[in-house]
Amino acid sequence: MIKKTFRRFLYYYLFPYTGLFLVKLLSATYRVRIVDQYNEQNILKAGGRLVYASWHQRFFPGLTFLSSRKPITCIISQSHDGEIVARAATILGWRVVRGSSSHGGGQALETVKSLVDQGYKVGHAVDGPQGPFGMVKPGLIRIAQYADMPIVPTIISGQNRWVFNSWDRFMVPKPFSRLIIRFASPIHVPRDMGQGGFEQMQARVAQCLKQLYEDTDDIWRDDARIKEIFG
Repeated sequence: MIKKTFRRFLYYYLFPYTGLFLVKLLSATYRVRIVDQYNEQNILKAGGRLVYASWHQRFFPGLTFLSSRKPITCIISQSHDGEIVARAATILGWRVVRGSSSHGGGQALETVKSLVDQGYKVGHAVDGPQGPFGMVKPGLIRIAQYADMPIVPTIISGQNRWVFNSWDRFMVPKPFSRLIIRFASPIHVPRDMGQGGFEQMQARVAQCLKQLYEDTDDIWRDDARIKEIFG
């Protein structure tokens, strides 16, 4: 009983609040620029809803940035690690739905659709929580199709960053790093995609994200583009 209570304290309070404090502390030092924001704003100004799609590798600064897009929801797995992220996201104002492809996914989709009908946007790590890296899993396409909302590939690139030895080579921008947040053109998912259409849509989103990340990361090698963006 004591062990269970202590574990609950760790996963529900200590880890989420400590982690969130560090996230906010680091995020406050970043010099952020938003690129191609019209791809997001044109949808929002028209009263539309959207899914922000990104790699799991770079959700660290996105957790605080996208919290400014309230009301916003996300699906997080029911694992212990997911519990930490879910608690931190909830504290930031996200509406967290628990579930995954292996457990509770159907009910999670129903809940997300209900929230979207209430005006919520959706944030989604396309290859989480366990990879493979860069592979767009079915959940993203199902959310967009089921809730009838466009996918907006959203990337975050830090000029100076730590890279961890995890399955996704998880990245955390270093303190005082320049940071680019970039939105790609929206991808609309039709209700009926025909035979093979679902897999083709997954491949299309994956290729878009890959190209967007590579092009944005390349900015840090081009002094002229850095000066254009940051002045």
